[in-house]
Amino acid sequence: MRAIVFDQFGDADVLQVAEVEPPEMRPDDLIVRVHAAGVNRADLTHRRGGYGRPNFGESTIMGLEIAGEVVRAGSAVRGFKAGDRVMGVVGGGAYAEMARLDWRMALPIPKGLDYVHAAAIPEVFVTAHEAMLHLGRLKAGDAVLIHAAAGGVGSAAVQLARATGATVYATAEAGKLGQVKRLGADCAIDYRTQDFSQVVAEQTSGQGVDVVIDFIGAPYFARNIASLANGGRLVQVGILGGGGQVTIAMEDILYRHLQILGTVMKSRPQVDKHAMVRRFREHWLDRFSSDAGVMPVVDSTYPLERAADAHRRMESAQNVGKIILTMTA
Repeated sequence: MRAIVFDQFGDADVLQVAEVEPPEMRPDDLIVRVHAAGVNRADLTHRRGGYGRPNFGESTIMGLEIAGEVVRAGSAVRGFKAGDRVMGVVGGGAYAEMARLDWRMALPIPKGLDYVHAAAIPEVFVTAHEAMLHLGRLKAGDAVLIHAAAGGVGSAAVQLARATGATVYATAEAGKLGQVKRLGADCAIDYRTQDFSQVVAEQTSGQGVDVVIDFIGAPYFARNIASLANGGRLVQVGILGGGGQVTIAMEDILYRHLQILGTVMKSRPQVDKHAMVRRFREHWLDRFSSDAGVMPVVDSTYPLERAADAHRRMESAQNVGKIILTMTA
């Protein structure tokens, strides 16, 4: 089968198409003919050597989410069979014509959804639900501040927040604010020219928001805390802007009843990942086949052999929504 490989860490040019052996099936696996695969920032980190090893979990082939057709099902698989259209999160191996998928990480593709849009769902929507609704406990009538709202997880979070009935404050660069508002943001903030904490204070009459979903990290931490209402929850999903040490007054945590939570899917035990997928499926999957206004956002598609260009597109930070690889012959 064809797959994307690289023999050294580096820039996008290290990615090459090669013929490799197909994955071996285990009892809990689905072997899937991949039609489309999502590109994620973790793939860039993998390519640059940020994980310190050439493999990501189960495979030396990169890629974390797929959509395709089941070819074979292992002996322990329940609920899926050959011929089923599925999407899901894999432990590596998505940038290939065939991949193996733990059946407990698989989701049936909603009726009427094509493979490209299906591949834009698993990683970002499962992460958005876990961060905002499961950990952040967002509910109808709440207010939420979502950073990087034009990205994959951010654009999913905006839609889920709107569908939940929350008031949505969202940050993005100026050229993407229109798209963010069309996704459902009530207030779109240009993070380059506006102080989001001041905007939130003005818009909420100083009350703040119930939940903050942040991908940036240390540079936003103090303003995120300032933007929270009493009893508010800050959920840290990434550190694109940098990690390191942050400080907070203990009195803020104590007297304002604040909570600070962190979540990263890739480092969670497999049983936790199964639970994350199950929670998302039970709450949201049917809504992709209805008029609930929840749909994956696809920025662009690239054939497998142009994986390097797909990575460059993500590195440019110009994308709104997901970048997808397609397995065209």
